[in-house]
Amino acid sequence: MKQYNDIVVGSGVSGMTLALLLAMNGRKVLLLEKAPQIGGSLRRFYKQGIPFDTGFHFTGGFSQDGVLADMLEVVGIRDFLKPVFLSKPGANRFIFEREGAVYDLPSGIENSCAALRAYFPRESAAIDAYFALMQKVCYQTMTLDLRKIAFTPEVVDEDYVSLDAVLDSLTADARLRALLSAYCMCHGTQPKEISFANHARVGSGLFESVARIEQGGDAFIRAFRGLFVRHDIDIRCKAYIAECARVQDDYVGEFVLNTGEVIQADDCIFTIHPHGILKILPQRYLSKAFVDRVSAYESSIGFFSVFGEVKQADVDDFGPSLVSLFPAEDINVLLDPDYGGMPALAVIRSVEEGLDNQRHCVINAFEPSFYSQVRQWADSTVGKRPQAYAKYKARKAAEITRRIEGLYPQYRGTFTAFDAASVLTFRDYLNSPDGSAYGIKQKISQFNLFGKLPLRNLYAAGQSSVLPGLVGAMVSSFVVARGIVGKELYNEFITGHLCS
Repeated sequence: MKQYNDIVVGSGVSGMTLALLLAMNGRKVLLLEKAPQIGGSLRRFYKQGIPFDTGFHFTGGFSQDGVLADMLEVVGIRDFLKPVFLSKPGANRFIFEREGAVYDLPSGIENSCAALRAYFPRESAAIDAYFALMQKVCYQTMTLDLRKIAFTPEVVDEDYVSLDAVLDSLTADARLRALLSAYCMCHGTQPKEISFANHARVGSGLFESVARIEQGGDAFIRAFRGLFVRHDIDIRCKAYIAECARVQDDYVGEFVLNTGEVIQADDCIFTIHPHGILKILPQRYLSKAFVDRVSAYESSIGFFSVFGEVKQADVDDFGPSLVSLFPAEDINVLLDPDYGGMPALAVIRSVEEGLDNQRHCVINAFEPSFYSQVRQWADSTVGKRPQAYAKYKARKAAEITRRIEGLYPQYRGTFTAFDAASVLTFRDYLNSPDGSAYGIKQKISQFNLFGKLPLRNLYAAGQSSVLPGLVGAMVSSFVVARGIVGKELYNEFITGHLCS
């Protein structure tokens, strides 16, 4: 029987970060991944020899003094990543399709604020107040500063006020409200449901800078793998915990894998979807209140994605860029599962090196989608979907292709969609319960599954815990690692790596 200090379940960015943090603090770690390879939604895939992003397209927080930069510095992978900032004019563009109104937001909070004041001169006071409140929330959020990070996330007044309520107090301009809440697409929760504080924590980094990474999420995976070897972290793919066994005094003594192997560990940390965690925990040790709370979590949005290439485009002038198309001004409507109109659409252009060592002009386009829209095919699996599902995918891909060609008429006839993915595709390839892009909705006043679980040596981390997305997932791992390693040793560890 093998013994470890810690088992980390799930090898997305949260799991990889947590495994490395624990190993760097002298602990023996086993990293489990249900899929054939580690990386989760960070991992890219290839079509026609060209790499495409699965779930990681861009991130905020990459400014020099941002929390993401600090976290990457501590785990030792910052120098292996090359951010490509979307900083050129028009690189981060918002278009309201009905009126053809175009808004460009530059990098930097002050620059974004100035640009919005220029677009909406009568709303200058509202814009200034919005960004001042956003910065206040982030300043008061200790988990966004590794030097002050605490095991129990702090709460500020704005955690109890919805984004909608704040916007109601500031402005009635529908277009401005849409732009200020546009980054709801990056956490998947409606403005009326998410607290202003959590929206600010996600949006502030994106207003500061939007960046892609050269070679996408694969660059993260390669960097982590190199350090895993150095720190002797064991990795098991196609493996997961099937049973928590020998439970005494609310402490799990053994973990039985799907392979039948039995593992002993001091602690086990789950970085997977909360609904997946609930299925693994022994039910007889869980209260009805706990089960009901986790079962009631609602999933955030998923995406329907199209992946393609533009032939005969000028590689040097192609990207990177992000254009967000809004067919309506109400973000609540666009993120409503019952909305039947034209969805919002994000179109990302980038130049990628293919397996042929040539540079290719790539487009990733994705629109909000919901599990309810594909529920009729929920019992099917990859490669065994019915004809009706194939027709659904073909129709959606054709609609998105038409919108891409409407946005870029010069690509008409030269853009080829190689593949498309629905919420079911993401569900099955990423072993997610419902294919959601950001785990659960971050609803106001909701008590997320985070930190210690009802059994004393079990923990939860991941993007459903603190904040969604790459930054939120990594922050959750830093917080949980502190609880396991111990406050004093961990603080010395963080300070030493940030000051070195």
